[in-house]
Amino acid sequence: MIGSAARPLLFLDVDGPLIPFGGTPRQYPTYRTGTEGAHPLLGRINPEHGPRLAALPCDLVWATTWMDDANEIIAPRIGLPRSAVVSWPEPADTDEHDERIGLHWKTRALVDWAAGRPFAWVDDEITDVDRAWVSAHHPGHALLHRVDPRLGLTDNDFADLEDWLHWTRDAPPQGPA
Repeated sequence: MIGSAARPLLFLDVDGPLIPFGGTPRQYPTYRTGTEGAHPLLGRINPEHGPRLAALPCDLVWATTWMDDANEIIAPRIGLPRSAVVSWPEPADTDEHDERIGLHWKTRALVDWAAGRPFAWVDDEITDVDRAWVSAHHPGHALLHRVDPRLGLTDNDFADLEDWLHWTRDAPPQGPA
C-alpha cells in the first residue's frame, strides 16, 4: 500500500543503533539473556529496546548487513517478531557516482524498497548527502535519523522517532519529488 493510508516503515540498522561500539569496553552495560552465542557484542543489546520498537506505530524492516540473522539472533533476544529484511544490491551493482558524491550504499535501496511509503531510517552512518538525495528522490515523508554508535539508541532517539511518526500520521501526503 502506498500513500497516507500505509503505515510508515522503520528501516533499522543493528551495528551502532542496537549494538553500540567505538567507546571503551567499560562504557557499555552488559545485558545477559542467555542467548549471547558466539558474537561477543550481543550482550550490549538492551532488551528494553524490543518493546519500545514494537510499540512504535510503524512497520519494522531490518536494514542491516546482518540480513536474516537479525530475525534469527537479534529479534528473539529483544522480543521482536520476525520482520522484513532489505536485500542489498551486490557491490558490482553499486553506482560509482554515488561513491564519488558520498551517498551511502544503502540509500538508493531503501528508497526503492519504500516505494513511496513514508519511512524513518535509523543508522549510524547517515550524512547530509543521504538526506538531500532522499529529499530529491523519495515522494513520501522521510526521516533519516543518525544514531551515535558510541551510545546506540537512547531515550532521545526514541522520542524523535515517536514525534516524527505521530507527525507523519497527521501530515498531508507529500507530492512527487
